[in-house]
Amino acid sequence: MITSFDSAATLAIPSLALLPLDDEVDQWDAFVQGAPQATFCHLAGWRTIMTDVLGHECLYRVAADAGGAWQGVLPLVRVRSRIFGHYIVSMPFLNYGGPIGTPAAQRLLVEDATTYAQRSSADLLELRTRHGVPCDLETSHRKITVVLNLPESPDVLLRTIPSSRRRQIERAKKEGLEAKFGPDQVEPFYEVFAHNMRDLGTPVLPRRLFEEIARIFPETAMFCVAYSNGRPLAGGCGFVWGDEFEITWVSSLREYDRLMPNMFLYWSYMQQLILQGVRVFNFGRCTPNGRTHRFKHQWGGVDVPLPWRQWSPRAVGTTPSPDRPIYRVATALWSRVPVGVANVVGPILARRLP
Repeated sequence: MITSFDSAATLAIPSLALLPLDDEVDQWDAFVQGAPQATFCHLAGWRTIMTDVLGHECLYRVAADAGGAWQGVLPLVRVRSRIFGHYIVSMPFLNYGGPIGTPAAQRLLVEDATTYAQRSSADLLELRTRHGVPCDLETSHRKITVVLNLPESPDVLLRTIPSSRRRQIERAKKEGLEAKFGPDQVEPFYEVFAHNMRDLGTPVLPRRLFEEIARIFPETAMFCVAYSNGRPLAGGCGFVWGDEFEITWVSSLREYDRLMPNMFLYWSYMQQLILQGVRVFNFGRCTPNGRTHRFKHQWGGVDVPLPWRQWSPRAVGTTPSPDRPIYRVATALWSRVPVGVANVVGPILARRLP
């Protein structure tokens, strides 16, 4: 029998027990740093962000052996809304976060999460993972990512990317665009991000989310903004993990597309990352064959499947998404809301859209 997440008891099966994460955040992060399947999404700092900024219940679990040594971990977050539904996700708003550790630990953690999802009447349990997980849950193929191997120098990259990208980068340079990096770019990044989310018909995440990301992950998070004459035209927020960088949130102002700020932003990131020794540029998740997928392919990257694992009692296959027909009308209407109103109401809605 598997105990619920809110129980103080532990679950013992052959040589493994499940424990809740209490104050052992340093031990958690040390385990994550040493696990080959781990990503930045597994870091304990996200628990603070999910609870304090977004108001969600976090269900972080550890699988330990008889000697107390950790064998696996799984961060879960419960996202509930009367409008959008009840979801248990690892990790919401991010692309990864599924179970990591030994195969036995991963299987136990998944079984426990599934039992909890059943008992709590969740509409969907979704484990967002990059690696194959030893479990019996259904595999979702609705999302993929695109990755590009970075060469040893920016000059080599400029010679090897498609010629159309080179022309666009040169156009941006001739227009005098400049890029700035650092935590002090959170404010201009959010200015662009919030405006673009409104244009896309999507409620924007809270500004404080990104402020906390910059504070909690100073060595991992990387903000960049592309400017023209002092005005921010494009911005991104991504994370360095090992020799890979993933751009997780990115936006640009459509009315300035002729200046190529989005292309310049990506190029600036790649150039800076190469100088830092990063060797893989991850463009983040997208829907196969969608417009965003086609854009990412323009840089010469290759597709990587995201074998997310799911359980649902009612065959719910996705969290709320603009791709679902039921939300298309709402998306069209939201894109007409004044930016000021969208920036006030949007964060209230967005925190319920995992």
